[in-house]
Amino acid sequence: MAKRIDVSGLSAYYGSFRAIDDISMTVEPRSVTAFIGPSGCGKSTFLRTLNRMHEVTPGGRVEGKVMLDDEDLYGTGVDPVSVRRTIGMVFQRPNPFPTMSIYDNVAAGLRLNGDHKKSELDGIVEKSLRGANLWNEVKDRLNRPGSGLSGGQQQRLCIARAIAVEPQVLLMDEPCSALDPISTLAIEDLIGELTSRFTIVIVTHNMQQAARVSDRTAFFNLAEVGAPGKLVEIDDTERIFSNPSVQATEDYISGRFG
Repeated sequence: MAKRIDVSGLSAYYGSFRAIDDISMTVEPRSVTAFIGPSGCGKSTFLRTLNRMHEVTPGGRVEGKVMLDDEDLYGTGVDPVSVRRTIGMVFQRPNPFPTMSIYDNVAAGLRLNGDHKKSELDGIVEKSLRGANLWNEVKDRLNRPGSGLSGGQQQRLCIARAIAVEPQVLLMDEPCSALDPISTLAIEDLIGELTSRFTIVIVTHNMQQAARVSDRTAFFNLAEVGAPGKLVEIDDTERIFSNPSVQATEDYISGRFG
């Protein structure tokens, strides 16, 4: 089941440096929420707080609350690894495991999570590759290295790997920034299909992409260089792009920024 995320009063730090300050928002289940804003404003940092990846960074720590339905993800006794299993992540550059076959790339998380019979694995691998719109392109070469695929195929392989463990939320950190336009379109189409099963949050520098794929858009900004990033506003994507509430949002979207 796709789940809702409620963030309240969240700040994230790298050592003593506060990267983002006092962010609160709700991400609705089975929706796509896009984060936009200038480089360095904390979009990716905030994204990584949602599945406790931020604290993997040396000196990374978080204050505030992230609720996944009724569960406090930063609550006492909550296992960060189980959080990352529930909230999957796709990174900016495709990162298939280079020494593994296409099949083993998709099955990797399943094997870490416990025993699966070969027949079960076969079924989940096929389902995940179909879910990532990749099955027909790779079904005859599942034992070849995933690193031999094109960039767009590798990114879809990483999406297949992420959805194989049946997460409830999928985070995507600029998943198309290293891809050509055709591959980008394939990923955008895929995002639209995956919303029937997952809650999706995407960081993008491409505002046309945000407008195309998301239901809601959040604009982040910095008051000045070196200041922590802040959430300026979040609203339905159509409203953000046609009639934002804050002048800074309109300036950024229209290119009058800075």
